[in-house]
Amino acid sequence: MKQAINQACRLIQQSALVAATVTTVAASAQAAEFQLPAFDTVRLSNGLTIYMMERHEVPLVAVRAVVRAGATVDGPAAGLANLTGDALLLGSRAYSKQQIDQSFDFRGARLSSGTSADGTVLYADFSKDDIQTLLPIMADALQNPLFDAAEFGKLRARTVDGLKQAKESPRNVVQPYFYSMLFGQGAYANPVSGTVSSVSMLETKDVQGFHQRYFRPDNAALVVVGDFKPSTMRAQLEKLFGNWRSAGPLPARADTGKVSADKARVWLVNKADAVETTFMFGGAGIARNDADYVPLQVINTILGGRFTSWLNDELRVNSGLTYGANSSFQTLAQAGVFGVSSFTATAKTEAALALAHKTYQRLWDKGIDAATLESAKAYVKGQFPPRYETNQQLAGFLSDMYVSQINRSQIDHFMRDVDGLTPEKAKQLVDKHFPRDKLQMLLIGKAEAIRPVAAQYGEVTELDIKADGFKPAVK
Repeated sequence: MKQAINQACRLIQQSALVAATVTTVAASAQAAEFQLPAFDTVRLSNGLTIYMMERHEVPLVAVRAVVRAGATVDGPAAGLANLTGDALLLGSRAYSKQQIDQSFDFRGARLSSGTSADGTVLYADFSKDDIQTLLPIMADALQNPLFDAAEFGKLRARTVDGLKQAKESPRNVVQPYFYSMLFGQGAYANPVSGTVSSVSMLETKDVQGFHQRYFRPDNAALVVVGDFKPSTMRAQLEKLFGNWRSAGPLPARADTGKVSADKARVWLVNKADAVETTFMFGGAGIARNDADYVPLQVINTILGGRFTSWLNDELRVNSGLTYGANSSFQTLAQAGVFGVSSFTATAKTEAALALAHKTYQRLWDKGIDAATLESAKAYVKGQFPPRYETNQQLAGFLSDMYVSQINRSQIDHFMRDVDGLTPEKAKQLVDKHFPRDKLQMLLIGKAEAIRPVAAQYGEVTELDIKADGFKPAVK
């Protein structure tokens, strides 16, 4: 009986292995055939760039209005770009806020905004049958926002409340602290959402001025992906956006900054009531359009980019020091950041940091063998096509193309770039792009308990999470 059960188990395992192999092969074949769908690029006489990608699989349309105006052009008014983007939804010359909300909600459509370091995006998703109704509303919200004082006051108050609440959970504010640490006085140190004091001081005239300076056709692109007829869509876009005008030259861009890592440093952010330590360490990364972007995704998958990564295995599965650990290249238009991040109980901070550093050093101490690399390549190839299936996903990539100057070859040659990665090339890329010495570290936790640990990793600067903003106090 036992022998029969064992044989049955072996058959089940063999069947599962065959199924998994077939699935992997199918995924690789699908990825091998994938290329970015065809799209047209048009430039209107006023300078507005338009990307149109025709897709008729589903009767939906995704529209993105992308403006090269993010936190890097905030200047001293941190959060201004973000608040301006959100305020586009407060009503326009032709439509009140209530009309905008009801028009989209009634049709099950979406109109929203989002801001990053490099740009602001107005998102619209709706049925093809609603193009004639909803696209004009989006166009007017983008070009002719009213910035009603009463509605703006409510938005500002909500934003300030959100900023206060964010610091209750350190994981919400790791990035702005880390960017501030790495980029110093550069514009990439600007917190996208701003600070409590900076946002509290913003008035309607500030967002009006920002909109006038940066929301202009020669500083924007319109992305349309979905079920439409190109000739009809182009005519409608020309009608809705052709009279949009730019006033004077664009303001000079601020220096985004470069990562400064001349010595190992630690920013210790005190949260006196913390029972955990949230940490990130790393240094300079890459820009979004870097030629090594694709192979670096494969290497990072091994280190900390998936559940079975080295970092997650060591810090979560094998040691139980945390519920998760990861690493990532956080890319920007002009630069980028690499970081290893996790969190752990206060008492386990020293052990978790030591193990995270030891695991990170495996990139150099042991390197990446062929079998590990092939596993990561298969995983990345299998994950690739689903990232560009929907209209929204494709519209997002075309938006990134505009803001970060990405060439479509990054998608079209994806398989080639993944398959071309060898252990020897991986070692070269590790040495070139992964910061090894003079690491920069951010710790958020109970300073009294972890101060001696922080001192082991570099020159320590202490901050308090209750203080406004994300920089050390000026002495």
